[in-house]
Amino acid sequence: MKGLLVVLLSLGLVQYTLTNELTFELPDSAKECFYEEIQKNTSCVLEFQVVTGGQYDVDVSLEDPKGNVLYKQVRMQFDSHSFVAQTYGIYKVCFSNEFSTFSHKLVYMDFQVGDEQPLPGIGEHATVLTQMESSAQEIHKSLSTILDYQTHHRLREAQGRKRAEELNERVLWWSIMETLAVITCAFAQVFVLKNFFTDKKPYTQFK
Repeated sequence: MKGLLVVLLSLGLVQYTLTNELTFELPDSAKECFYEEIQKNTSCVLEFQVVTGGQYDVDVSLEDPKGNVLYKQVRMQFDSHSFVAQTYGIYKVCFSNEFSTFSHKLVYMDFQVGDEQPLPGIGEHATVLTQMESSAQEIHKSLSTILDYQTHHRLREAQGRKRAEELNERVLWWSIMETLAVITCAFAQVFVLKNFFTDKKPYTQFK
């Protein structure tokens, strides 16, 4: 489990530097907020998913610079929300695990702000792109799509692995309890049968 946390956290920190992606740990009874400066009329997409912990749910809220709630969900496992910034300023995204008193969560967040940037030098062309430049741009878009698919696949794999580990642990403890119950019943049966076949000394009353 610790190895899984290290891998996901390292992946999230690297991706956050490039594409505003982040994987973070949300302790029980805690709340984490993230802030992003956004220009007016900018298209944005907020996507999140609870990777591990508890019932795989979290409270999410998104507020604009004026404090207006743009998006709010309670105990969601995953979701995606698109919006256009109506005003310039600092937007706030908060993830809350305050309803849980003992379950830590591992949460993945992807906050895409604006359109994807073109390849360096291509966006500066005043003329029509050449066939090679167009092909390079298409390859760039395809690679970005592939990276998104790989990220979601890793998240699903990590979530499925964690659930399998939890199920395996529950089955193990259930098997141990059943084994102890069978052993206890066996000893009880032996004790009862032994009493049935034990000769009892006759009781003699002395006067």
